[in-house]
Amino acid sequence: MAKLVFALNQSLDGYVDHMAFAPDAALFRHFIDDVRALAGSVYGRGMYEVMQYWDEDHAEWDEAERDYAAAWRSQPKWVVSRSLKSVGPNATLVADDLEAAVRGLKARLDGVIEVSGPGLARSLTDLGLVDEYRLYIHPVVLGSGKPLFAGPRPPLHLVASERIGGDVIRLTYVPA
Repeated sequence: MAKLVFALNQSLDGYVDHMAFAPDAALFRHFIDDVRALAGSVYGRGMYEVMQYWDEDHAEWDEAERDYAAAWRSQPKWVVSRSLKSVGPNATLVADDLEAAVRGLKARLDGVIEVSGPGLARSLTDLGLVDEYRLYIHPVVLGSGKPLFAGPRPPLHLVASERIGGDVIRLTYVPA
């Protein structure tokens, strides 16, 4: 049975904005290794649209960016959206019955399925489907934006902390 993990970068004040901060080389390598090890990813529409950047090669990419793109392209993806009519390569659209779809993935797959997108994570948390939360805390204060937890924070229990790269701390929680 797979474990559903919500993993996302956030600012010190709890906001998500992938344009406001970027990973250093060590954290980016961590993300490459993480993506390679996943059984797959479940994306909300907005996060999937951000991540589609990795579907097309870019001439300015360095080796690490090419490695990440290869890892991302090879993993299966499920995109939760009622507005999208189609999704890109190696992706499946989930338009109906989110709970049944995710329960089915968890039962059918082994390993870690990562969830990306705060709105989607909230829905899956409300359904009791998220097994672990991996929060990558960056030393940036945004002051506003999209909150990591789009609603009441679930009761959590800290099980691990790890410094990754120069300035980022990953906090790992499980539901309390």
